[in-house]
Amino acid sequence: MNHILIVDDEEDLRKLLSDYFEVNGYAVMTAKDGNEALRKLEKQPDIVLLDINMPEMNGLDLCRKIRSFVSCPILFLTARLEDADKISGFQAGGDDYIQKPFSIHELGARVEAHLRREMRNRQKSSVRFSEELAIDYSERALYGYGRHIPLAKKEFDIVELLSAHPGMVFDKERIYERVWGPDEEGESSVIAEHVRRIRNKLKEHGCEGWIETVWGVGYKWRKSSAVFD
Repeated sequence: MNHILIVDDEEDLRKLLSDYFEVNGYAVMTAKDGNEALRKLEKQPDIVLLDINMPEMNGLDLCRKIRSFVSCPILFLTARLEDADKISGFQAGGDDYIQKPFSIHELGARVEAHLRREMRNRQKSSVRFSEELAIDYSERALYGYGRHIPLAKKEFDIVELLSAHPGMVFDKERIYERVWGPDEEGESSVIAEHVRRIRNKLKEHGCEGWIETVWGVGYKWRKSSAVFD
């Protein structure tokens, strides 16, 4: 049974979503604000629905606060859907946007799609690309000189895609389609921002140069003599 956390300050909406997902076989937790959500998140839900416009701590701030210890998909619920808002949400660590008012059946389908991607079979081996960098695909973990490099879900998805095909060039549109799904409209600025954040984290751990830019095309993972552990 999948566990879902619904965070929204509107009581009627929490009740509507709670009833829908319970009927569809989910174990549902709800929270009316960021502080209550933080307590519920200790139970490690499989997916989070998160309203952006909440008092005291908004959804973007909460997402930034929890991304270091929550790896599950986070879907924003919002009445705003400008490009700048999308980018802010993805920068905060969100995985998708659901615009209010929404079809509850479309929301259910989106949740199911994210959970299917989350549960898809992962490569079961750990790959060491050099003495400095190792990736454990089964644990979805990246290590620099033996130290864990924390990545948001979509950041690891991009690393996984590129590193599984060293030397192959992926344009931004293809990366977006493979990571976010074919039904989403891609924004090249979103991919560029995620790659920038990944590079900064690699640099902080002394592991630079693994994601190479192919100007005018996209990105590729640097070729090396990978070792499977």
